[in-house]
Amino acid sequence: MSAHRPSAAAILKTLAVALSGEALTAYFPEHSGAEIRQILAEAAEQLRGQEAPPSRIPDAVPEAAASPAQGGDGHFVLFSDGASRGNPGLAGAGIQILDRAKNEILAASKFLGQCTNNEAEYQALIFGLQEARRLGATAISIFLDSELIVRQLQGRYQVKNERLKVLFGQVRMELAKFKSHRVGHVPRNQNQRADEMANRGIDERARG
Repeated sequence: MSAHRPSAAAILKTLAVALSGEALTAYFPEHSGAEIRQILAEAAEQLRGQEAPPSRIPDAVPEAAASPAQGGDGHFVLFSDGASRGNPGLAGAGIQILDRAKNEILAASKFLGQCTNNEAEYQALIFGLQEARRLGATAISIFLDSELIVRQLQGRYQVKNERLKVLFGQVRMELAKFKSHRVGHVPRNQNQRADEMANRGIDERARG
């Protein structure tokens, strides 16, 4: 799995908080620990202003994402995608998780081995639900660009493939851990971040 990559500003801000005063002054004895922290914090703010703004939820679905039935402060938004090169072939899972303010808090990828595209889609969703729970989600809005998977989860289509039935059951088990959830379909061009991460999962394994 490839965890989300923190920005340069986030790295500086973390260093400012995490390093002890002794560690900071050991590198820069001409400054006090407080001075070094202030320098790091100011540099982080400058970098944050120069960096691209955090990824936000597509404009097409803000209402659905912002108002879960019983979301509360634990409401997260999940975009997931699976990619299979060959169908079946080498596959990867990609996810993007947003907070209530619609800012990205996690983008991650996972290599899945050999599977079909639909299997990759389900495994990506399971991966995303587990990560959302790990981050403290109690309610979740889910968006996928696979109309088939969405309609199966909504109960509009039956799951006939035996391998998909197993994965479908795992998804239902993960969904039961949330107080509320909803599933929606988005066009592929509104799921680009998750698609990027799914392909990264394959590429990183190939390079390794």
